[in-house]
Amino acid sequence: MTLAELTARVREGVPLAGALGIEVLRADATSAELRLPPSGLSLRPGGTASGPALMTLADVAIWVPLLVAKAGADETRTAQLGIAFLRPAGAAGVRAEVRIVRQGRTSLYAEVWMRAEGEEKPCAHATSTWMRAAAG
Repeated sequence: MTLAELTARVREGVPLAGALGIEVLRADATSAELRLPPSGLSLRPGGTASGPALMTLADVAIWVPLLVAKAGADETRTAQLGIAFLRPAGAAGVRAEVRIVRQGRTSLYAEVWMRAEGEEKPCAHATSTWMRAAAG
């Protein structure tokens, strides 16, 4: 799948990702990089990216390598998502880098590091367990 096709699939599958304008910048079957552009919709009072926007970014970022591996037809679901907000991201865009750490037959574990654009230090770190849908 092309980056444009992946972005469209993410926005179709998670309409909130479309509303936030999340885009796929790089992707393969074990990692990806996504971007949350600056938007009033993603800001909380005080002018920084909101927790719900960053959680959405982390969750869909994990889905992207799975979509690559399954040609857009992945039915894996989030079982657990934990996030640590390390510092305010500010009003700039936020980049998320995801890495699939472990893949098993029925589950997988991934981590996501998020950084405000132009910053080296991360603003958030997420870890997540996903479960593969049972064959029906």
